[in-house]
Amino acid sequence: MDGSVDIKLLLSLAAMLVSVVSASVIVKQKLAAVIERLDALQKDYESRLRKLDQRTDHQENMIDLNQAKTAILSDILAPSRLEKTHREVERIIGSVTAVAEKAESNQRRILKIEAMHNGSHPSVNSK
Repeated sequence: MDGSVDIKLLLSLAAMLVSVVSASVIVKQKLAAVIERLDALQKDYESRLRKLDQRTDHQENMIDLNQAKTAILSDILAPSRLEKTHREVERIIGSVTAVAEKAESNQRRILKIEAMHNGSHPSVNSK
């Protein structure tokens, strides 16, 4: 070869340039499609993570609530507290029984006094 450029070489270079350009266009389109799918996957994963976070928060709140309820019930049903409550109830029942007995005694006394009354009232002369 004498340093000149012939037509075959130009056609070969043009064909290679066209194939490289078309390959880059195809790669660019495919890459755009892959990026779009990755964005969609990312959004899907983010929404799923948000839902999982919400569910986890809800479950943690329910666990805390149940722990608080359990603590309250444990305090209410503690043996020392139950003993104190039963003693108070026993004292109240004793007081109510004493009041009922006193009321019966008073009722009997009232009936006796009423029976003693003859129903007649002498007139009182006022001068």
